[in-house]
Amino acid sequence: MAGSFWPVRLTHKAVTLRPLRRRDEAEWAEIRRRSGSWFRPWDSTRPPGASEPGMTFGQLVSAFSGRARRGLMLPWAVDYTPPGGRSVFAGQVTVSGIAHGSACWAQVGYWIDPRWAGRGIIPTAVAMAADYCFDELGLHRIEIAIRPENSNSLAVVRKLGARYEGRRERYMHVDGAWRDHDVFVLEAEGVPGGVVEHLERRLHAPEQG
Repeated sequence: MAGSFWPVRLTHKAVTLRPLRRRDEAEWAEIRRRSGSWFRPWDSTRPPGASEPGMTFGQLVSAFSGRARRGLMLPWAVDYTPPGGRSVFAGQVTVSGIAHGSACWAQVGYWIDPRWAGRGIIPTAVAMAADYCFDELGLHRIEIAIRPENSNSLAVVRKLGARYEGRRERYMHVDGAWRDHDVFVLEAEGVPGGVVEHLERRLHAPEQG
């Protein structure tokens, strides 16, 4: 069972993926308070008439952890260790919708504290998550859905070399309305050496004149 692998901790250089935990709440809330305008245009919202009750941070962590143990999702916090500094809670990467059988796919979502943006943290974190899904869970396909206006998130999939697959209209309720999203795909067959290795090659390749 995929769930038997949880909890999972992964590290590559200065970036670590580890299970989201209840005691992250204070740091999570502080980031959101400090940078509300950064997140608001991209945060999912509840559509009119939604019947599901809202959850506290602790309830969300408990629910996500339960799903992870059942092999349905991977709710990771992203820790970053800056040069000469201590590890900090910098964001999240969540693998959801894990399906096996004839599908073998999942979806990935992510966010980063804006004070740590632009350092390659999220591309590295998503690459590690994708490699785990391909190598350990045996998945074939990872989808990343992004609002076409979200230039920062689009930069992540470009660095990863994800393939653009098309636009899904009114795909998700975000920032108070149903929003179009562009879908990008990573497939195990397209990165035989692994997504992390592919990312490292792209980041260190000499610029073409």
